[in-house]
Amino acid sequence: MSELVYYDLKNSANVRLTLPAQMAREMGRRIVAGSFEPGELIEDENSLAERYSVSRVVVREAVKILVEKGMLSVRRGIGTHVRPRNHWKLLDDDVMAWHLSAPPRREFLAQLAEIRLAIEPKAARWAAARATEEELQDIQVACDKMAEEQGSTERFIIADALFHKAILHAAHNEFLAAIEGVTFSALLISVRITNKDPRENGASIPFHRDLANALQSRNGAKAEKLTSKLLEDSVRRLRLELGADPII
Repeated sequence: MSELVYYDLKNSANVRLTLPAQMAREMGRRIVAGSFEPGELIEDENSLAERYSVSRVVVREAVKILVEKGMLSVRRGIGTHVRPRNHWKLLDDDVMAWHLSAPPRREFLAQLAEIRLAIEPKAARWAAARATEEELQDIQVACDKMAEEQGSTERFIIADALFHKAILHAAHNEFLAAIEGVTFSALLISVRITNKDPRENGASIPFHRDLANALQSRNGAKAEKLTSKLLEDSVRRLRLELGADPII
């Protein structure tokens, strides 16, 4: 699943076409993929300039971008090293998107699942109470779109993400809207693992339809329960694909 899908869902432009941004993206992808271990020194400025065929000024600006995202640290006389993941700004759109290019990490998927299970069921309950009629209609439309697009993995997962986005926004909590990237990242990474056959996409539609109907009827308790069930089913399918060890 392309990083561009993530940016489209976030309605944010990733098209920073400056050379430093392009270089930062390539380096960021390698860091997220684990090509560098935490604490490991990366190449010096001259080597990086030669590797990427850019000037040292571009290298410095690219490194500065990654420093701002908490991924690199620069120490005079020592060099530039990769910081541990707990220092990264994981909710940063670029950092989230770069995970789509990296091999799936069990621990990262587990943490995404934990956050979704902790937040989204409550968001559904709040949406049932707070959503406007227009927002409820948006949720129904997104569900219909899932049914229409079940033959295409990419279009289906986009419709799925828009369904969950509509619920988060209908909860009318600014903090929920701010962390919607967690949902998008979880969906887009998971689909690479669990939705290998488009013919299986339709299996989750009844769950989503029931949830949409619970929201429409303003049944917050049912909406919360159905959301938990939907997310737990997603975790179950990930376990089947990734092996016997639980991911949450």
